[in-house]
Amino acid sequence: MRGNLGLVFAVAVLTATSVIVLQSIVPFIFPQYYFYIALGIVMFIVFSFIDFSVLSAFSPHLYVASIVFLLLPFLVGQVTRGVVRWVGVGELTIQPSEIVRPFLILFYAVYLAKEDKVRLTAVRTGKALIFLFIPFILILLQPSLGVAVLTLIGFFGVFLSLNYDKKILPVGMLIFIIALPVFWLVLAPYQKLRVITLINPMADPYGAGYNSIQSVITIGSGGVWGKGLGKGVQTQLEFLPERHTDFIFASIAEEMGLVGALFVLLVSFFLLYQIIVPIQKGGNYLERAFLSGIFLTLFTQVAVHVGMNMGLAPITGLPLPLVSAGGSSYLATMIMLGIVARVRVLA
Repeated sequence: MRGNLGLVFAVAVLTATSVIVLQSIVPFIFPQYYFYIALGIVMFIVFSFIDFSVLSAFSPHLYVASIVFLLLPFLVGQVTRGVVRWVGVGELTIQPSEIVRPFLILFYAVYLAKEDKVRLTAVRTGKALIFLFIPFILILLQPSLGVAVLTLIGFFGVFLSLNYDKKILPVGMLIFIIALPVFWLVLAPYQKLRVITLINPMADPYGAGYNSIQSVITIGSGGVWGKGLGKGVQTQLEFLPERHTDFIFASIAEEMGLVGALFVLLVSFFLLYQIIVPIQKGGNYLERAFLSGIFLTLFTQVAVHVGMNMGLAPITGLPLPLVSAGGSSYLATMIMLGIVARVRVLA
């Protein structure tokens, strides 16, 4: 664990910051939320001690288990705001689409990087896309656009790290462009509105554009030093929707100011740097493929979350890793980073 001090430091700082901010803006989620944090810490420790080769060997089984887990919301899930994403476990709720993300990335890494230094063929890529398509559709049907996109990003991160036939990339881009109209058709009406209002949020300031407008106002109201914990007008009076999840960066900016927001960003990028280090050192294809998938996933979360809080990206519901409230998201991220910690020891 000594080689992972930087990683542990970043995780601890972001978690502590999350608790401080959440205690200020949504104190009612405690003490229950402490359970998710404690469980996340346990998962981090457990997965940091499991040999990566063992996890790799069981990746097909983990993939099948992930598909079964993704089917649970349709069978025994709880309907919340018209969507079926959560499964009740006693008094707690779990979002399967979040929990399975680390294991899907692991499976894609193992499947695509099965043999070191062997060029990835179009046939194997095609089969991998089928394995990607199944969970992607299940997640999209819940619907959970943000997590579905992260699933694609994780796969793409794994793919980019490999020694693939250069003809595959342009063909893949062509397929992606052709598939965009189909992707647009399967989006729910409210998801289409989010994309449209990105261009002009004032077109519907009290409807689809409301969240984006309030978020920008919240960030601007914090100034350099912030209004102080518990003193934010937008957050405390609940003008800002989802202030503890989708828009926690805006909440931080209002109560802790530009200084607090930059601090969270710097620590987040320091965390990402800890994932890049073993990639730069080389190592085997499988480890690099897995780390690349994790890195691109977490980087996308940070970039899109901050972007949508600043009105620069569509509202996709992506949490800020380790900071936004969300037990399932926190657990998934801690499992990811636990495996990363193990790989860093081996690198």
